[in-house]
Amino acid sequence: MTKVYVGMSGGVDSSLTAALLVEQGYDVTGVYMKNWTQDLPGMKCPWADDLADAKRVAVQLGIDFKVFDFENEYKHKVVDYMIDEYKLGRTPNPDIMCNQEVKFKLFLEAALEDGADMIATGHYARVDSGKLKMAADENKDQTYFLYRVTGEALRKTLFPLGEFTKPEVREMAEARGLFTAGKKDSQGICFVGQIGIREFLTQYVEQKPGAIIDKHTGKVLGRHDGAIFYTLGQRHGLDLGGGLPYYVVGKNMDKNEVYVTTDLNDSALWSGNVALESVHWINSQPGEGTYKIRIRHRAVLEEATLFFKDNAVRLVLAHEQRAVAPGQSVVIYDNDTVLGGGIIASAGSQV
Repeated sequence: MTKVYVGMSGGVDSSLTAALLVEQGYDVTGVYMKNWTQDLPGMKCPWADDLADAKRVAVQLGIDFKVFDFENEYKHKVVDYMIDEYKLGRTPNPDIMCNQEVKFKLFLEAALEDGADMIATGHYARVDSGKLKMAADENKDQTYFLYRVTGEALRKTLFPLGEFTKPEVREMAEARGLFTAGKKDSQGICFVGQIGIREFLTQYVEQKPGAIIDKHTGKVLGRHDGAIFYTLGQRHGLDLGGGLPYYVVGKNMDKNEVYVTTDLNDSALWSGNVALESVHWINSQPGEGTYKIRIRHRAVLEEATLFFKDNAVRLVLAHEQRAVAPGQSVVIYDNDTVLGGGIIASAGSQV
């Protein structure tokens, strides 16, 4: 019998994942990954409640249950990475790094070493012979967050929810009487629950007031608490009031200045060319050509042409995209198969 270790977070998705695998005849063990336990001002970390919920479901299902402690590695590989990227003025995605470094590396390695044949998670995605494919529910598809996983890891991974929609998952969990069937989905950053990124960063970086400057006139319009807290295209949180809304179109980390405009057509807000770094291909490097790309989670798939030039990976977009920020990830698709992607090094009309 194939032994599968299921990452159980205490939510409905991973709970149903475990239940389905039990029904399919696998020898299932539930594993809670203890990644983050720190409380923050005004926000109690829910890890203990999540662990208790995961345990309750494991008891319901009659499966073994373990806790894997990855907190030290998580802080180093995911949290520190995110903070360092923000300090550089970039816009990182910690969930992508969490999947690369923790769930499909640390967890996979620890599970195999402990006797598992495979691992499973509650991600909305599909896997086929080491290939990553989009979920049946396009609205819930999570392949954007999984593009840095290796084909080797995927060959030892199961995604039982890939064929279902979120409403179907809720119904199936309720039909099975799972303890977590009605539990709300967690929001926000993967490791800090309901708290926002700004509130989280203030615990680790010094707030440095600076000027908010109109890009076109050079006029100082207001003050901010630190350029680190702002990202390209941002509209909210500027506190400039009155008239047309302002959008962030740039920042200077050395001068601690944020540049804004009311012009939605400003060239700094739009990109038709993207240069990628830290490129990762799930299986093998594709050839040059036209593919579909996604520049952020839930973004519509857009057409782009892939080039390899001067040891760099470049994309020419069929239609200019708004607020393409360095540090974000671009994921490249061939129909419903994820080829891989990379982190945006630079973007603009020409790169």
